Amino acid sequence: PLIFNVNWFRKGTDGRFLWPGFGENMRVLKWIIDRCEGTGGAVKSPIGWLPSPHDLDLEELDVEHKCIIELLGVDHEEWQKEIAAHEKFFGSLGGVVPQELQTQREQLAARFKL
Repeated sequence: PLIFNVNWFRKGTDGRFLWPGFGENMRVLKWIIDRCEGTGGAVKSPIGWLPSPHDLDLEELDVEHKCIIELLGVDHEEWQKEIAAHEKFFGSLGGVVPQELQTQREQLAARFKL
């Protein structure tokens, strides 16, 4: 199945939320539906396929372009922490993690050259 991950609560360097949320979330959900239907554009990243600013309906959205770029970017430092947390969590499960999940985690770490 196609799997999508959205961080609605991502904050900028100023500590403020980058995305306005609420009804504006439909813009992201529309892109997800378009991807599922094979019509939505995307760019490849270490964490999978992400929309470019041109792939989202940003018409009349009151968000600065620099915030959109930050939202769609991949924060390597944050993902390194996330991957380390995955490893710790998997270790806490006492060796019962399916090999497929281990492989996915290893491939993700390799894409970040960890």
